Amino acid sequence: MNIIVCKLNKEDTFKLDTASQVLDFTNKKEYHHTFFKSLRRLYKMPTPFQEEALDLLYISIVVYFADRKVLRENTYDGWTRDFKLYIPVLNLDKWTTNKEHLEQLVSFLSGDNWSFEFRKRELNKVEKNVKNKIGSWYLGNKFTPDEFCMLSGGLDSFIGAIDLLSVKKNIAFVGLYGGGKGVKPYQDKIDEILQKEFSIDKDYFFNFNATPINGSEITTRTRSFLFFTHAIILASCLNKKTNLYIPENGLISLNIPLTNTRLGSSSTRTTHPYYIKMLQSLLDNMNIKVQLKNPYQFKTKGEMILNCKNPQLIKKEYSQTMSCSHPDQVRYDKSTKPLHCGKCLPCSIRRASIIRAYNKDVGEYSDPNFEKPKANKELLSFKLGLLDFEKNKNNPLIIQVAGPIEKDFENYDQVYKRGMDELKVLIDTIDG
Repeated sequence: MNIIVCKLNKEDTFKLDTASQVLDFTNKKEYHHTFFKSLRRLYKMPTPFQEEALDLLYISIVVYFADRKVLRENTYDGWTRDFKLYIPVLNLDKWTTNKEHLEQLVSFLSGDNWSFEFRKRELNKVEKNVKNKIGSWYLGNKFTPDEFCMLSGGLDSFIGAIDLLSVKKNIAFVGLYGGGKGVKPYQDKIDEILQKEFSIDKDYFFNFNATPINGSEITTRTRSFLFFTHAIILASCLNKKTNLYIPENGLISLNIPLTNTRLGSSSTRTTHPYYIKMLQSLLDNMNIKVQLKNPYQFKTKGEMILNCKNPQLIKKEYSQTMSCSHPDQVRYDKSTKPLHCGKCLPCSIRRASIIRAYNKDVGEYSDPNFEKPKANKELLSFKLGLLDFEKNKNNPLIIQVAGPIEKDFENYDQVYKRGMDELKVLIDTIDG
């Protein structure tokens, strides 16, 4: 059992002799985190952040810390870890009531076993200062976007932003980057393109960093939880029912493993319908007035490109987005810049979607033909996986491999089949 104690205030005297690690936020050497460094824009919010949303943000930060610090390879099965986190919260009663729900949510997301113990805390000095100044300190125009949208730097979120901005302009966008250099330049470039194309002020684009110091586990399934909570706490400052858009294509969202190797580190349940349902239920239980929406749940990535509301813009700029699951790893090939590997499943789905839309892909990839030995084995596993898909695609249980599908079964089944057909077109053109 990995037992981690979190402290947020210098006055916190809680101790636990059995703790494996202590995460002390008063020690800057533990975690690099920038949420409270965007004070000018926080002060422009119409009302203070909701305390339950602040609790949720810190819970996600601690979860991500644990996720990065504890190696999967040291477990009995090379994957499943056991965590117990001791976290101080502002609203102890609500979190105690929803503890089991939170445990199930995070366990489903990461594939580990999580338990939480909560204790009461008060706002620390920084939080009090920010809360007191929000809504009263800034005398100019308040920052009141109608809705929020995640903007990861990937192709799906770029399309989502274009589609939203083609209809309405008062949207705020939230990005998050970690310790690597692979994603941030793409996020910045996408921000610039959208600002120029739609004449939007840069204040509508938030980009946060959250990086545990010396975290070495690379699977990081809980990063999406951390990403979502940054947008959720900002949206809570509007103090009204607010939509949060999480654009992702239906095939990736369903997270159906193409091969047995996909059951592990590369799989993600970021927008799986069951996970989104559990997260929405948690927000509702905590009275956090945020509504999660994925408008592309029943579209393939290729269909997202083909139906983009600004086809000229997406065709011109799609190569500026980053979809790769590990863009930093090209440094081992002595590349001087982050680059799509071309062979991971997210890269392959991206390439297949672009070929579906434009018949060719002008993007740059480090190994587009799966020529390296490890990539060649991955290509073979993809081909075998697609053969299995052809054999079993009419099995109604297939789309529930990664998690329960409780409604819209036929729609999910059809988007899975169309998405796999897109991928097959690409894989069949590559010799291996």
